[in-house]
Order: sequence, then structure tokens, then C-alpha cells
Amino acid sequence: MESTIVMINLFGAVALLLFGLAQVKDGASRAFGARLRTGLATGTRSGLRSFLSGFFATIALQSSTATALMVASFVERQLVKPRMAQIVLLGANVGTAVTAWIVATGIAWLSPLVILVGLVLYRSSSSSRQGGGTALIGIGLMLLSLHLLSSATEPMRQSPALAAFIGLLDNAWPVALAFSAAIAFISSSSLAAVVLILSLASTGILSAGLVIVLVLGANLGGAIPPVVASLGGPAAAKRVTLGNLIVRAIGCVIALPLAGYGADLLEMLPLSAAKLPVDAHLGFNLILAALAWPFSRPLSRLMLKLVPEEAQPENGPKYLDPQSLTTPVVALASATREVLGVGDLIERMLMRTADAFERNDLSQLKEILALEKRVDSLQQEVKIYLSKLGHGGLSEEDGRRSIEIIDYAINLEHIGDIIDKGLMPQVTKKVTLGLKFSEEGYQELKKLFHLTIDNLRIAQTIFVTRDFNLARQLMEVKVEVRRMEKQSSERHLERLRDGRADSLQTSSLHLDMLRDLKRINAHIVSVAHPILDESGLLIESRLRKAAE
Repeated sequence: MESTIVMINLFGAVALLLFGLAQVKDGASRAFGARLRTGLATGTRSGLRSFLSGFFATIALQSSTATALMVASFVERQLVKPRMAQIVLLGANVGTAVTAWIVATGIAWLSPLVILVGLVLYRSSSSSRQGGGTALIGIGLMLLSLHLLSSATEPMRQSPALAAFIGLLDNAWPVALAFSAAIAFISSSSLAAVVLILSLASTGILSAGLVIVLVLGANLGGAIPPVVASLGGPAAAKRVTLGNLIVRAIGCVIALPLAGYGADLLEMLPLSAAKLPVDAHLGFNLILAALAWPFSRPLSRLMLKLVPEEAQPENGPKYLDPQSLTTPVVALASATREVLGVGDLIERMLMRTADAFERNDLSQLKEILALEKRVDSLQQEVKIYLSKLGHGGLSEEDGRRSIEIIDYAINLEHIGDIIDKGLMPQVTKKVTLGLKFSEEGYQELKKLFHLTIDNLRIAQTIFVTRDFNLARQLMEVKVEVRRMEKQSSERHLERLRDGRADSLQTSSLHLDMLRDLKRINAHIVSVAHPILDESGLLIESRLRKAAE
């Protein structure tokens, strides 16, 4: 019974420590998240700045895992170079070790005061102060958990079962390293594992050599969660986290046979035996950082070979070369080519829909959904690509062109939605129910379908050439489309008044298709607006003439 209570107290104290760590991470992210992300993204121009960025970010977040995932996302977006990312994580490892060292300095008695101050800040109306208060509450809970861990491990001093288990680990250091790594991996925190080792070491049942081995395992296990979290991500992110794991693994492999000598050295130094785990943790990460730093460039090259770039799926962008972002003219040309491809996809969607309408063949509509998803994905990629281009500063002309490209891509995406959610269900309804339009109504819709496809082809040409005459011609076609839609609606209503059965059956379908084709043409014509606006021929409102 007594052993059960001891285990409950121990696990409860560890759970409180993990909860406190989570609160610190969440609170710091709310209070300083934007500044931390900016600091990490911009503070990596040199090795030293990269190291310090990782160090301070981890001190603030209390999580090297969070820092690793954050910097991996920056590498993915090419905001941080892979080599600098590895140095950032070396700083993050040292930051975790320094945190453990500070926690072990015997300031647990401050936990009530820290929690009180945190609670006062948490009740503030300011979001950043609330975040800071949450972080302070988390720190207070971490300090409190140390006191509880110390109390929970006190009865273990006389536990014969624990002494036997420790004896087994002391005679099998590789097993001890794997055991400690598993604890760090399960808790997703090397800091939590080191603090637990610290509590066990305070009972005096761990030899100095075993303490070092357990600390090595905590370092190894703490590098695994970021790798697992990035498995589903892009190759660039996986390289960063895997590189950090390899560095720690190599460090552990080298240090494990030397653990006994390291223990003798630490015992010779004027250090507290009770703080041996955190001293070993800090010493290991400092030495590892010093040794691995010069190899950061070869490591990043090795990661390129171990984790090759994944083949771009057929649905992915073909022309958005990240290297071109340094040259705005080339980048804008690349984005233009990509958006032209989106326009080609929309043309295919329109042609498939028109064919299905004319031939009553639903097989023509099978690829519409896949095409629409590609359109959505590509226009999003174009927007992200051009947003990165904006970070470097653009001339006024390049800025206007960037906006025109994005606007055209958005309009094409809207057309895809109209086809997918409007025209395709309408054509499907016509075919499945065997509905027949009046000959006049059928010809009117057929003509408008073909005119819409022709207008899209003209718009594609205008988008590339910015030809003024074509833009004016397309704008005049918009008026023609409006006239055709109005006349077709009026004729349809006349046929309804005449009691035509075919018109009665297809009434709502006819009007809905007219409306959607008219909307598609409005989006198509939008490509001419910037060109005519520059020439002063585009008025802001159709009411201006009447007002004059």
C-alpha cells in the first residue's frame, strides 16, 4: 500500500511538472509569440546570432521541441538557412540545460509568490499580460513540482526494489540510456526527465556514472518528439529535426563509454553532488555545441542526401521557383506562367461542362472535382509565393503587377467554384432527370457557353500581353453577355406564358445556368479592369452618366 502511495505521489508530481511546462509554453507564446517568431526568423544571419536565438527562445518557451518545430517551419519557408537552423537547435539544447540548472538552484520556496504574481497578471485585460501571467503560473507549478518530487522520492531511499532496479541499470548502461530516453520521449521533454533524475539523485541511490548515463538518455529522448512531429511535413523540416537527433545520438554514443571518466572528473570539481544531473546536462550540451558547431555545414549537406527533396506532385506548382524571389521581374514572370496554367484548368472545366450539357454525357464531368481542387491549391500557392516576394520590397510597377496576378488568380478560383457548385449540379440534374430544353432555350445556352470559353481565351491573352485594344474589346463583350442573358430570360418567360411544356420543366434550370454563366463572364472580364483603369476609361459607377 505504501509503495502505491509513493508511486501515485511521484507520478502526480511529474504530471504537475509537465502541466507547468505546458503552461509556460502557452503563456510565453501568447505574450511573446510574435516577437519570438520574428527573432528566430531574422536572428539567424550569423552563427552566433543563430545560437543565441535558439537559446533565448527555449528559455522563454521552456521547450526545445517547440523551438525545433518553429525553426523547422522557417526552413520550410526558406526564412532560415538549414545550416543556421542546426546551430539554432544547438542553442536550444543549451537553453534547456540552463533552465534545468536554474530550476535546481533551490528556489522552490518561491513557487507560491510566483503563482500569486502570475494570477494577478492573468486577471489583467491585456492579452500579453494574461500570457505572461500564464507563463509565471506555469513556472510556479514547476517549482512546486520539484518540492513534491523531493517528498515523493524520500521514501525510496529504503526501497529494496528500487535499489535492485538501480543496481541492474548501473550494470547495464546502454539499457539505462534507453530507459531514460524512453521517459524523455514519452513526456516529450528532456527537462522533465532531467528533473526526475535530479530528484532520484537527491536520494543518494544513483552512482555518478549512472547519473551521467541517464542524463545522456534524457538528451537523446528529448530529440525524438520533434522528429516524430515533422514526419508528415516537407523534406526541409524533416532535415532540421533529424539532423538534431543525429547530433545528439553521436554525442551520446561518444560520451557513453566515457561516462565513468566524466563522473570521476565531476567529483573532483567543487560541485554539489545533489546537482550532479543538471551540471552533467549543461556540460554535455555545452561540449556538444562546441564540437558540433563547426560541422553544421557538412551536416546540412548530409541531411540533403539522407532526406532528398520529395518529387513534386502533378497537382503542385510547376513554375514557382523560390530562387527567383530575389529577382522580382523573374518571380512575377514565373507567377504569371503558373496562373496561365490555372486558366487552362478553368478552360478544361468549362469545356467538359459544355460537352456534358450538349451530349447528355455525365462522364465528361468526372474530372471536374479534381480540377477544381487543383485550381484552389495552385491559386493559394501563387498567393503565398507573391507574399514572400513582397518581403524584399517592390517597385511601384512590380507591386501593381503582383496585385493583378493575385486578383486574376482569385477570379479564376471563383469561376472554378461556380462551375463546381453551380453549373455541374445543374447539368447533372438535366441529364439524370432526362430534362429537355426548348430548342430556342438550348441554342441560347449553348451559344453563351461557347462565348464564355472564347472570352476566357481572350482574357488569358490580355493577362500576358496587357493589350489595351483586347481589354476594351473584352469589356464590350461584357455588355453583350449582359444583353444576351437579359434577352434569353425574357424569351424564356414568353415561352412560359405561352404554356410550352418543355420550358415549364426546365424553367429554374434555364435561369440558374444563365445567371452562373453571366457571373463567370464578370470574373473573366475583371482581367481588363486594371488596363482600362490606367487609361482613365473605367468609371467607378454605372450611375455616373445618369448623375451628370
